[in-house]
Amino acid sequence: MAVRLSPCVQHHFSLPSTSNRCPGLRRLSVRSSISTPNEFSKLVMDVKEKLEKDHHSLPLGKNGRDDEDMILWFLKDRKFAVEDAVSKLAKAIKWRHEFGVSELSEESVRSVAETGKAFVHDFLDVYERPVLIVVASKHFPAKQNPSENEKLCAFLIEKALSKLPARKEEILGIFDLRGFGTENADIKFLTFLFDVFYNYYPKRLGEVLFVEAPFVFRPIWQLAKPLLKSYASLVRFCSVAEVRKEYFTESTIPTIFRD
Repeated sequence: MAVRLSPCVQHHFSLPSTSNRCPGLRRLSVRSSISTPNEFSKLVMDVKEKLEKDHHSLPLGKNGRDDEDMILWFLKDRKFAVEDAVSKLAKAIKWRHEFGVSELSEESVRSVAETGKAFVHDFLDVYERPVLIVVASKHFPAKQNPSENEKLCAFLIEKALSKLPARKEEILGIFDLRGFGTENADIKFLTFLFDVFYNYYPKRLGEVLFVEAPFVFRPIWQLAKPLLKSYASLVRFCSVAEVRKEYFTESTIPTIFRD
């Protein structure tokens, strides 16, 4: 009997394997042994069954162990290796539950958000990616609560992903480094941010712009870069002028980059 192909699997199966039209838009790379839609669906079911058997205490529902969209995304990330996908997905679901991601709201992060240190831009970039902006000069690790910063980080990632247009998969991260000083340096939080993307939101970060990085930032980057591993390759150092010209239209440029 044929295995029914869910809508989410149909969507990923129908996409081309590669795309070179613009940065950050990677598509589904499928093992040569996977050649039919039914095989995609079977892999999703295999992961669901193993999660139910080995991790039955994990929650169900959206972003839970029976969420087919989430399962397929982690299968894609792990190159369709079921055991690897189960292991990484179980950790991600457990983290979401323990961290309380679903309980985060505008109100719960209001105090730290009001610092203006990070926000999701109202408009997409020219590649139709949601934009998460960090203003480094407003981040003071010695004075601000690390756990509150982490909550804001998770909330804004979720908010950015909720703005993804149909058939788009990744977001753009922008670090505004103008006015950055040693008092703003926070390698621990930077590695936390990239770890979150790697472990819990794999392949959702398409590109990271470090804008107008001052000289004092360079040695900090050299310390942080090895800790970020493959994610360091997503980073581009650029100017405000390049951000305006290459990533936005006149009407969608973030206000902080207009002047």
